[in-house]
Amino acid sequence: MAINIKKLANEPELLASGHRACVGCTGATIIRQVLRAAGPDTVISFATGCMEVVTTIYPYTAWRVPYIHNAFENAAATISGVETAYRALLKKGKIDKKINFIAFGGDGGTYDIGLQSLSGALERGHNFLYICYDNEAYMNTGIQRSGATPRGAATSTTPAGKVIPGKPQNRKDLTAVIAGHHIPYVQGRFKHLFIPKNRYIIDELQAEVDKNWEELKKKAGVE
Repeated sequence: MAINIKKLANEPELLASGHRACVGCTGATIIRQVLRAAGPDTVISFATGCMEVVTTIYPYTAWRVPYIHNAFENAAATISGVETAYRALLKKGKIDKKINFIAFGGDGGTYDIGLQSLSGALERGHNFLYICYDNEAYMNTGIQRSGATPRGAATSTTPAGKVIPGKPQNRKDLTAVIAGHHIPYVQGRFKHLFIPKNRYIIDELQAEVDKNWEELKKKAGVE
């Protein structure tokens, strides 16, 4: 379904002002745009994280749609349960409108702590949208490394020094993990590349990258 940006800008704000996010916070902007597109008939499941903290400091909330705060590990499990209840009510004729289901999690609650429940929800085929707000570290608790932290990055738990130059592990390829569940849509990388018969596309792309890289090294005088 095409979205008219001009029309979308005139939709009511479903994330109220006055929350504790910093001025210009990207996370708050993303939430506002997602809610504008999804509309008021939306249920949100939100894992513990910085955006949960700044939008729902007790006893206040900035959310103008049904909102469920979850522990770090179970945003996907919670929204899958709500979506299942919705389908049951539809079947019994007790509800007759379309409702959107969205789960939010940071990289800690998605790449690491919440990966198991997310995998289960995807495998079961629940109809919901999962959005990972990727800070590339556990920013809410002191900038500890996460599975999304790039290799070599300095964090409070992987400080860069003379012995260890930052995080020694590679960043987890979560998009490939999610695509491996064979769900209808994965944003972040083209899902069709992960179909075995299309493996040659990846090989051709990599060969082109390698070729250009070698040419760039020659121009820069690097061996």
